[in-house]
Amino acid sequence: MNDKVRCAVIGAGQIGLAHIEGFKKHPQAEVVAVADINAKRLSEAAGKHKVPKAVADYRELLKDKSIDVVSIALPNYLHEEVAVAALKAGKHVMLDKPMATNAREAQRIIDAWKEKKVVLMVGQNFRFNRDTQMVREYVKSGELGEVYHARAHWLRRSGIPRIGSWFTQMKYAGGGCCYDIGVHLLDCTLHCMGCFDAESVSGQVYAKFGPRGLGDGSWGMSEIDPKKPFDVEDLAVAMIKLKGGRTVILEISWAIQADSGKDYGIDLYGTEAGANLFPARILRVRGSNYETITPDYKRLPVPEDRMVHFIDCVVKGTPPLVKPEESLKVQKILDGIYESSKTGKEVRIK
Repeated sequence: MNDKVRCAVIGAGQIGLAHIEGFKKHPQAEVVAVADINAKRLSEAAGKHKVPKAVADYRELLKDKSIDVVSIALPNYLHEEVAVAALKAGKHVMLDKPMATNAREAQRIIDAWKEKKVVLMVGQNFRFNRDTQMVREYVKSGELGEVYHARAHWLRRSGIPRIGSWFTQMKYAGGGCCYDIGVHLLDCTLHCMGCFDAESVSGQVYAKFGPRGLGDGSWGMSEIDPKKPFDVEDLAVAMIKLKGGRTVILEISWAIQADSGKDYGIDLYGTEAGANLFPARILRVRGSNYETITPDYKRLPVPEDRMVHFIDCVVKGTPPLVKPEESLKVQKILDGIYESSKTGKEVRIK
């Protein structure tokens, strides 16, 4: 490999722009190409970041042997197609979350990855958060004892990402708030607990605001068609049983009649101490004494930017913090939430 890792970003929306900005933070990364079918977004991204090559068809970039890394910042339904093609072309792939729209697609991505000696990572950026990294170190050290239960929530009062965009259509997104923001909290919780092996899930999803045109937010640059149906959920709740008897409660909303205060967090409950995210706090009870510890690590295990970490893995040949097999297990749990809601039954995770 040359001194510089040559990167191409597929998708020039807000996530794609974040990918470009992240790559630029690494001294050995160079963004040499961007692709998007929207000419305006493509031109603006290339111009703002001085990217020399801008194309409409991403397949042109996969044919370019000088490109080492491809990052994918596209609607969910395109993740499998583009990731598999990029992996087969021998590119290192940074894929934005969720991995795919279902576990079958995610498995096909992993199958393609196993055929090549490249780095594949799903960009679960919450794992790289400073608070997450510090709490994870506490868990690994054993100071929390056995972490047997967790509660994760992200309850937006009004934050549907553009009603009428691909986000709010099942055939393009695969799911609603659970796929958009729930995957962040679910992945981060399982990572902190150090366990991705689920035995079963019971879930329920609701669509109470989006179908009425309520709760709309402003996120994203995706095209809006007001005639398109809102056929995903705006609230999802789940009870997840992990192997070994541990449990996770998940509550996620795009729109809900709730307090507009702190709207997301993770609580871990251990036999020796508990922990909160975000911000990070360690909570202990010693007799009649209640202790609250605010972690303050001088050095973190990995960089706080997922793109910087990904380039480090490419350069050093080290495994990424987000392992593809873990992302597949998260995908299976997401599938289980929807199946449980549809059938009204607990779903066993295979």
